[in-house]
Amino acid sequence: MVSRISLMRHLRGAVLTLCGALFLSACVAPPMGGLSVGGLSIDGSKKVQVAVLLPTNAADPRVRELAISAEQAARMAMDDLAGSVTMEIRIYDTAGLETQAAEMAVLAVEEGAQVIVGPLFAGAANAAGLAVANSGVSVLSLSNNVDIAGGNVYVLGHTYQNTADRLVAYAQGQGKSQALIVHANNVSGQAGSDAIEQALSDQGSVAAGIENYEFTQQDLVEAMRRIAERNELIEADVVFLTADYDGGLPLIAQLLPEAGIDPELVQYVGLSQWDVLPSAFHLPGIQGGWFAMPSPTRAEQFRDRFQSVYGNAPHPLAAIAYDGVAAVGASVATGNRDALNSKGLTLTGGFQGAAGIFRLRNNGTIERGLAVATIEGNQVVVLDEAPRTFSNSGF
Repeated sequence: MVSRISLMRHLRGAVLTLCGALFLSACVAPPMGGLSVGGLSIDGSKKVQVAVLLPTNAADPRVRELAISAEQAARMAMDDLAGSVTMEIRIYDTAGLETQAAEMAVLAVEEGAQVIVGPLFAGAANAAGLAVANSGVSVLSLSNNVDIAGGNVYVLGHTYQNTADRLVAYAQGQGKSQALIVHANNVSGQAGSDAIEQALSDQGSVAAGIENYEFTQQDLVEAMRRIAERNELIEADVVFLTADYDGGLPLIAQLLPEAGIDPELVQYVGLSQWDVLPSAFHLPGIQGGWFAMPSPTRAEQFRDRFQSVYGNAPHPLAAIAYDGVAAVGASVATGNRDALNSKGLTLTGGFQGAAGIFRLRNNGTIERGLAVATIEGNQVVVLDEAPRTFSNSGF
């Protein structure tokens, strides 16, 4: 028996617009508050200088492949902006290292960068943000780690909190009020559980029960029986699972129903994106379960466009790099001299991205418009479409 389950953290990338051009626009509304960072302002007669920090020479070939795809997406976004703003992109290699990310951020600013898109990893993004904190240059990182958000650093990746907010609101709208949270006893699992608890609190509720398990296959198997017994006492009508497919989800989706939490009586809800592994769709906890995902239509359009331009499919994270450049261009296109500091980047109407709408908050975090979907007959079925604007979207 395998004693340890492999865990990899997956960031899923999420532009079509009701506000303008095919892929790029800002849905103009007043900023979401807060003071601008530094005194950086835009001269509309000059090109906007954008530095893109990526691990193009990272030791891991998979990371290098990701960086290539992200760079291609960033350049595609710049091309899509042609006619609305003039922009120049320069790529700076972080090698996936925090020290080099800081050095490249400083070099980029010295060479005229007015905004930074990237780096990819949280540590590198934090280091880059700190290195240029006094320059007035914003850092739109591709990370989803909200611990680094704030000041001049924004996170563009899909966050646990954003997903949890969407799913909890939908579940409560469907009359689900007794929530059981099941999570691994590790950093990722605890972060997911905390996000669900916060989302419940924001909706005026609390979890009926929270159960965890050690991240080993043996303990996971034993824990499913214990969790089912616990549920007999609390009688949950919805169970939130934080695990993804690399974090034991298939085993949980098989064993928890067998242990006694019947998917016909208790709604299963996943914090990860359940549509990425069709071979698991038949599992009793997955079939009929709810999960959140970017707008399928918008995401498919982005993938098709990327394929047509580059001849290959984009890496899942590439869309986030596209969104970073798209947000910069759309903000600049409003003509706001403060487009690249918090006043311009935190428009309440947000931006249209590669897989739907998103907006940045003045605390550096992100909100993305997500759909709620399920698995029926081994097919993904959207139950509630992703909002097309943030007006009356429940966000």
